[in-house]
Amino acid sequence: MNRLLMIPLTVLGLSVLAGCAAVRGGYESAPYRLVRSMKGMEIREYPRLEVAETRMGNGANGGFGRLFRYISGDNAQERRIPMTTPVLMQGGRMGFVMPAASAVASLPKPSDSLVALVSIPGGEFAVLRFSGGRTRQNEIVAERRLRERMTAAGLQADSEPIFAYFDPPWTPSFLRRNEVMIRIAAPRS
Repeated sequence: MNRLLMIPLTVLGLSVLAGCAAVRGGYESAPYRLVRSMKGMEIREYPRLEVAETRMGNGANGGFGRLFRYISGDNAQERRIPMTTPVLMQGGRMGFVMPAASAVASLPKPSDSLVALVSIPGGEFAVLRFSGGRTRQNEIVAERRLRERMTAAGLQADSEPIFAYFDPPWTPSFLRRNEVMIRIAAPRS
């Protein structure tokens, strides 16, 4: 390849990487404490998370639009709520994590009856990062890998998987940060 062409391509590639990191880094993320890294996964302790959620219906975009309208001021107080990461998906439902300083009681009531404010109880989760687009096949592979690692580590699942997506749709799929998380059952005494 022509050396003169390599320079602009390299600059473009670095710009895309920096842009994706900057977009992701511009949002507050759900807080957690890393308990330990093991066998290709992380064990994290999450506090209770306040979430605005809705059923996905008409694909992910229908749910995303309802939630985005809620945080954009389509609520009883017409109050804007900052976007956070990740967007959570579990069992046909999508959720936006509310900013850490929010309690469900302090959040404005959604104008759309299909949007609900819920709390996800805190606890320990096994978490596996994966990249790629949001496809059912990618989710199946990531969940299988996480469950295999949990079994190898002697950890029991106590929930269905939650898929966490951190990047906007224009992020190239190979640069996306996605995670699958499964609550860990408390050890039996």
